[in-house]
Amino acid sequence: MSQLLQRAKTIRWRSTLWTYALLTIGGVILASNVALFLTPSHIAPGGVSGAAIILNHYTGWQVGTTMLILNIPLLILGFRNLGRFHFLTKTLYVVLFYNLGANVVTSYLPQGISQNNLLNAIFAGVVGGIGTGIVYRAGGTTASTGVISRILQLKTGVPISQVYFVTDGLIILAAGLTFGWEAALYALVTLFIWGIATDYVLEGPSVIRTAFIVTDQREAVARALLEKLQIGVTAWQGEGMFTEEPHSVLFCTINRAFVDMLRDTVRQADPKAFVVITHGHQATGGVITSKKGKS
Repeated sequence: MSQLLQRAKTIRWRSTLWTYALLTIGGVILASNVALFLTPSHIAPGGVSGAAIILNHYTGWQVGTTMLILNIPLLILGFRNLGRFHFLTKTLYVVLFYNLGANVVTSYLPQGISQNNLLNAIFAGVVGGIGTGIVYRAGGTTASTGVISRILQLKTGVPISQVYFVTDGLIILAAGLTFGWEAALYALVTLFIWGIATDYVLEGPSVIRTAFIVTDQREAVARALLEKLQIGVTAWQGEGMFTEEPHSVLFCTINRAFVDMLRDTVRQADPKAFVVITHGHQATGGVITSKKGKS
């Protein structure tokens, strides 16, 4: 029993160390992003970082320090409404590393890498998304306007994407008034790429496709998929809501390179079949994999 407890404690310690290592890496990446790409190019893609860059233009205050000051009331709001110490521990760690780290790395990193604002906008989105994705994977957050968005979503039921649109949109609008509308357009590019990069880090590349096939020839279609593509198929019974006629629904996953082959195979087995193909990120178990299905 004591050995099991000791082993559990060891696993917890390793898990905690790994978590805070990821939070540290994510915070350093985000701080470097502010110093290398955002501040030198006056790109303010929403959030506290965008607000701090705008205030820096008017006041000369350090961006990192300003971010920390702006985040303090948001941390208090999050503490009261989003889980108290469970919310505060990791978030406070990331905020300190990210915000104060932005001041530190500015002393050691060059003030901008490129004079091309489009390149800076693209790479700010990529680097920022990677840093944010790492933080999220470790179970942390960067506070910022995400705290306001989450609280409003819980209180009002408004979709969080719409709240983000308002909060970040107001900051980008302020950036346009401060730095010019071209800078605001670059900020929008950064914000868009930032979201894509964050999703990529969290979910990985979309390398598989899932297919739903509505057919009256389920045996023929399933056999054809198994023989030609060597993939497993799951079936269940469905019913047309208007015709009230029974149909079979088949489900399977496939490498994205073989989508056209799947369509052709289904069409040959049942020309009247209805096929819907969607994106997937991961598939584990339940798939028959062949050499031709590997990439």
